[in-house]
Amino acid sequence: MAKAIMQLGTLTCPSCMTKIEKAVANHPGVTNVKVLFNASKVKADFDDSTTDADQLKQVVTGLGYDVESVKVK
Repeated sequence: MAKAIMQLGTLTCPSCMTKIEKAVANHPGVTNVKVLFNASKVKADFDDSTTDADQLKQVVTGLGYDVESVKVK
């Protein structure tokens, strides 16, 4: 198991948060996801044998949001 922390560009509305959470949560291998609206961060726990942080980043950018950085723990 691994954790990705993605720093996003500014989120402008709570519906953006919900949209991102649902999309990342539905990606194979993701076990938990939380979007921190005020900090513009996405924290996702995932099975690193199924997916990786780059794929999770692509999910978020595919929705039209900027991912400024990604850290994996």
